[in-house]
Amino acid sequence: MLQTNPFSILAESIAPFAMQSFVIAMIILIAVGTVVQMIHHKNLTYFFNNAKKAKLSATKELGLGEKTSIIAKTTVVDIGTTSELGFGKRRLAHVLGMYGTILFWVSSAVLVFGYTGVGKSESVTWSLLWHVGAILTCLGGYWFWFFLRVDVSAEAHPWYRIIKADLFVLALLACATFGLAWSYTQFYNQTSLSYLFLALYVASNLILFGGVYWSKFAHMFYKPGAAIQKNLAEADGSRDNLPPPADAPEQFGLGIKREEPKHY
Repeated sequence: MLQTNPFSILAESIAPFAMQSFVIAMIILIAVGTVVQMIHHKNLTYFFNNAKKAKLSATKELGLGEKTSIIAKTTVVDIGTTSELGFGKRRLAHVLGMYGTILFWVSSAVLVFGYTGVGKSESVTWSLLWHVGAILTCLGGYWFWFFLRVDVSAEAHPWYRIIKADLFVLALLACATFGLAWSYTQFYNQTSLSYLFLALYVASNLILFGGVYWSKFAHMFYKPGAAIQKNLAEADGSRDNLPPPADAPEQFGLGIKREEPKHY
């Protein structure tokens, strides 16, 4: 099953053009939802205004090489490994979910456009990556949802409490879960269940990509930009208009040792 392209089997009953059109429609929904959210919440306005203020208080002019180095390091370390979360289970869960999602989405597009349809060859590698990506997404996502959520750990809310901000992670988990269930039932010729899980897979994709405006989906674009701006501000001395760190040593007292850190 892991080495089988589920979209290729589906092409026997649904035209590849329809699948390709669906993928393109989801990309358009991402773009439109993100732009509308930026306009409504004025995210870009905030970043541009903040960058202008920081430039006025900068103590050092960064060259092109320095900026390129900082951006590259931020992309690889801060963004690529979610270093802001520190070492621990929360960071590992996010890394699993992040790279699993990237694999899942990229391999979906590659399989639909490159290996589905009449005369198209099969790709064991991309089919395997599609399944592995979905599995990693589920591992990281369910681990985060049931054991590591901030409001559960720090504010004593039950795990089943759902708010608007949870739309992204729940829709993403639904996509990966129903995608795997659809692939499994389709591979083993469980026709009725296969079409049921396919419908749920399509519906969860519509919710995920169609709900960009209301969910945290767009944060995937904001957070890298904010991380780059923060590191550039530290390098040029503007520090986002914040005061420099004090020379005195940090003293927290013995109270910090009374319990294991669990508040994020």
